[in-house]
Amino acid sequence: MCRWLAYTGEPLRPSTVVLDAQHSLVAQSLNSPLGNETVNGDGFGFGWYPDGSVAGSVPALFHSIEPAWNDTNLRELTTAVESPLFFSHVRAAAGPPIQQTNCHPYRYGNWLFMHNGFLAEFSKVKRDLVFAIDPSLYPHVQGTTDSEILFHLALSLGLRDDPIAGLAAAITMVETVGREHGIPFPMQGTIAVADGATMWAFRYSSQGASRTLFHSADITTLHEMYPDQARLNLFGPTAKLVVSEPLNDLPGAFLEVPEGTVVTLDASGYHHEPFLVAA
Repeated sequence: MCRWLAYTGEPLRPSTVVLDAQHSLVAQSLNSPLGNETVNGDGFGFGWYPDGSVAGSVPALFHSIEPAWNDTNLRELTTAVESPLFFSHVRAAAGPPIQQTNCHPYRYGNWLFMHNGFLAEFSKVKRDLVFAIDPSLYPHVQGTTDSEILFHLALSLGLRDDPIAGLAAAITMVETVGREHGIPFPMQGTIAVADGATMWAFRYSSQGASRTLFHSADITTLHEMYPDQARLNLFGPTAKLVVSEPLNDLPGAFLEVPEGTVVTLDASGYHHEPFLVAA
């Protein structure tokens, strides 16, 4: 469907991972070995919190319907800014049209959201899910994707107070409505959410066979494993990445996120917990 990455830690030039890594996100847009689609060329997005921002800061967004590998503005932007927390996403459209408002990440206030996956047979459940969005939030829905509906549904159900509980409530509603319409496996995907200070990464599907998701190993551990890898010096001691696919071939550099798991990433490290396992 798509590929994405999310970074949090010391301010970093996003080009370090979006463009310059061995298997960078732009490289994955051309060749995605672990994705359902090899090529993800139906637009891209980049969202970042400015260097020096504090919790609650509003992130900036850049969206384009150009393939990521063909957009010089992406290179200019990601080499010019530094950010302590950023998202980037390359899209393989699965129905909704190719337009800027359908490119991830999505933003509401200080929140960023992106998704790789789908709500199965979305046309059957769209009306019920859209009507469940809080009326005050509905005007902020600008595109036509199932992902944007899922984001605003989660906002309506408490994501801003508790991201894990809010997204769990939204996915539970998706599954309930989907099964009422005869859809056996309504939800598929990996999701990233951030508020400017903390990031949450989810891997979950109704079928128990979610899209791939990995996070980087602790930087201290990586230095111990690969003391001669000069590239690791680009990253500070609290740097953390969550990715659809590993950005390099170094064994142990990226660890797979288990099925039915949410990972909270903050200054203290990675924190795993089960997510909707009873479902």
